[in-house]
Amino acid sequence: MKGTSPLEAELGRVVEPSRVYTGDAVRPYLRDATEARGLSGTAAAVVLPRTAGEVQAVMAWAYDHDVPLVPQGGRSGYAGGAVPAGGVVVAFDQLRDGTAVDPAGWRLEVAAGTTTRTVQRLARENGLYYPPDPGAAEQSQIGGNVATNAGGPHAFKYGVTGAWVTGLEFVLPPGDLVTVGGAIRKDVGGYDLKSLLVGSEGTLGIVTRAWVRLIPAVEAALPVVAFHPDVASGCAAVAAAMVCGIVPAAIEFIDEAAAELVLPSYPLADPAGAVGFVVIAEADGTEEEARAGSALLAEALADGALAVHAPVERRDVAALWRWREGLGSAVEAARGGKVSEDIVVPVDRLADAVSGTAEIGARHGLPACSWGHAGDGNLHSTFLLAPDDPAAVARAEAAAEELFALAGRLGGGISGEHGVGVVKAGQLRHQWADPARALHAELKRVFDPKGLLNPGKKLA
Repeated sequence: MKGTSPLEAELGRVVEPSRVYTGDAVRPYLRDATEARGLSGTAAAVVLPRTAGEVQAVMAWAYDHDVPLVPQGGRSGYAGGAVPAGGVVVAFDQLRDGTAVDPAGWRLEVAAGTTTRTVQRLARENGLYYPPDPGAAEQSQIGGNVATNAGGPHAFKYGVTGAWVTGLEFVLPPGDLVTVGGAIRKDVGGYDLKSLLVGSEGTLGIVTRAWVRLIPAVEAALPVVAFHPDVASGCAAVAAAMVCGIVPAAIEFIDEAAAELVLPSYPLADPAGAVGFVVIAEADGTEEEARAGSALLAEALADGALAVHAPVERRDVAALWRWREGLGSAVEAARGGKVSEDIVVPVDRLADAVSGTAEIGARHGLPACSWGHAGDGNLHSTFLLAPDDPAAVARAEAAAEELFALAGRLGGGISGEHGVGVVKAGQLRHQWADPARALHAELKRVFDPKGLLNPGKKLA
């Protein structure tokens, strides 16, 4: 322990000293993927536990010394939820042991530090399917997905992360290890503590393990892409897809301004005419079900469309989804940076949110666009800027405040999948009345009486 600081020495008695970082070694843990805002935190130390018992020991030490703890997964979030404001970061890069797949029971037990891609792969290797598909699957971790209740394109049919969690192991102050649920698929014996932890962004407890359910792998998935001349026609197509006779696996959209930036890299045939709105829907199931569903979707999306593409070759389908997954990066490249928020509105107000995004951007002198999960009414409303222009960043942050208010007026919410973090702290007032927010704060006090878990997030 020679040459170590007193803090390193103390934490080194709790976790192996080689897994305690201080000084310059903490820098990689001070940021997440929050865009363009230069959001960077501070931390006295980072610890990398390998077991739930070590997480308990760190929690007990922190509560004894009144030191804030910031749980951190893959740092792929867009709301600053994992950015520390002092204290000690608990990073789960090495908390990956003890994974167990039960193919016959359609379930998986997995440590919090396991990446999303690993979970998807384990399911696939056993003939099963884990549908949640948030972005950055190679980087994001199950613990972080649970903490933010992460979504993705296929949440329309299959639901967000929380819909697949049957149990959680987590550490509560001042160091208690708690398990609720588990391998069982039904459980109404107590309050739904599991669902309180899901989406809590590390402010109530630290998730160390999850049990998730799986389903048999789908045989085929076939997308349909429709190009429409304007928002009204495109949103009518979204509504038609929702009542076409199947439950689409996904219903995505791209507005006119975003389409102008990303269509040059579209991997299939060029659409005809001036595109004002793009809809991507997908049918899945057996080969027969997917083909029949694709035909129904093509028919539903065709009314008023400039063109409809329905790829069936595996390479074309894969290329289409790679293109869709790269939309954010392609849009960002236009100016070098962006501020993108994930508001959610009732589906029948999608057109109002799309046009409202453009109007807000214009008021603040910023190019604006949106894309996202149309079937869920979940928009990635985006303001483009040069990241080295602080005045533009300030205008974008002001525009985002207007965006949250717009979502509230439309009967929606401030976040569909990224969470609140620090970026949206205080914005829940646009969505919840005072009594609901007071109950929120009281729950925080019950779980974390000293307020040491991820302070400044979710509630502030």
